[in-house]
Amino acid sequence: MDSTHKFNMLSEKPNGITANRPALEMTITWADGHTSLYPFSLLRAACPCAQCRGGHENMKAEPDADVFHFEFIDAPATRISTVKPTGSYALTIVWEDGHDYGIYNWHYLRALCPCPECRRGALQNGQ
Repeated sequence: MDSTHKFNMLSEKPNGITANRPALEMTITWADGHTSLYPFSLLRAACPCAQCRGGHENMKAEPDADVFHFEFIDAPATRISTVKPTGSYALTIVWEDGHDYGIYNWHYLRALCPCPECRRGALQNGQ
């Protein structure tokens, strides 16, 4: 494994996770010092489960670019009820409408970061 790969693995490990229900946003601070701020609506639009993706054949390691163009709304489907750790590699989000099938792994969440820096990087990498 080269040093670049090791760095990427480190950057995909969170140091802190906060779900701010009144603000409808989740903040993840990553091991490399980057902070990602996710609107709950973005997290729901990007739910990685087979049901939300339209079948297993549409599930990918990175989110679809379309999720960054959804309107951010406040509804039971976009309000987090609970966030649960899934092993040491992911989170499961339970939404107020009862949906809880998506497992958001660290790589997926880092690729979902909506900040301008990460979006530019994704575009440069063809995502």
